[in-house]
Amino acid sequence: MKNQLAFIIALLGSAVMLAQDSFERAVYHSDGDSLQYRIQYPLNYDKAKQYPLVLFLHGAGERGSDNETQLTHGAQVFTNTGNRNAFPAIVIFPQCPKDSYWANVDVDRSTYPIGITFHPDKKPTPHLKMAAELVNSFIEDGKVDTSRVYIAGLSMGGMGTYEIVQRNPGTFAAAIAICGAGSTDSVKDYALKTPFWVIHGADDNVVKPTYSLQMAEAMLDAGAKPRVSVYEHANHNSWDTAFAEPDFLQWLFSHTKAN
Repeated sequence: MKNQLAFIIALLGSAVMLAQDSFERAVYHSDGDSLQYRIQYPLNYDKAKQYPLVLFLHGAGERGSDNETQLTHGAQVFTNTGNRNAFPAIVIFPQCPKDSYWANVDVDRSTYPIGITFHPDKKPTPHLKMAAELVNSFIEDGKVDTSRVYIAGLSMGGMGTYEIVQRNPGTFAAAIAICGAGSTDSVKDYALKTPFWVIHGADDNVVKPTYSLQMAEAMLDAGAKPRVSVYEHANHNSWDTAFAEPDFLQWLFSHTKAN
């Protein structure tokens, strides 16, 4: 068992090391604040071309200031050479600081699963705001195919995924929210504009799977047809199963937004 655990840890470390090699370090500055991020450009990147863009929002456990930990989960999907060849894109992993959050929510960790109170009518958190600005900066520079801008996130990043689409309903061609949660209040404003793949583990003891089901129900009520995956035996780390889906990127990149 110890040898198996050591192997898994070594494998994860190798995946992060690979991500560090292909994802460049960068910092976005806005109004006296900053957002650290890592960016991976397509293989054989041509500055004269416009590419799809993927924004990936990490979970609460990857918050920090090292501009590295946010690559722990998900980056390996994008560093895979086969995926890079099949789905050339600009991929951005911003890092949320320890004292901030992607979504404007109150989280009660006194019990588990956690309690979440949403504030859709309040301003976005500074770092979600900067994440949206960062995407727009690439669009404004003419580097991005604006019909193919995508968003994905897990846990806290899943919450941020719902919220950034809610606040920018005309930006994203498709979204994947893994073990997240969101406010159902404004779903009708974006449900028909941005296709969602809603993913959760049925055994999640951190973020209740019913949060995802409520979001999917609200999308259905708005006339949308979200893809919904509830993994029977997955706990909070349902992202591992999600990333192993054979069409994880294919589903995302199959969507194109009318401009």
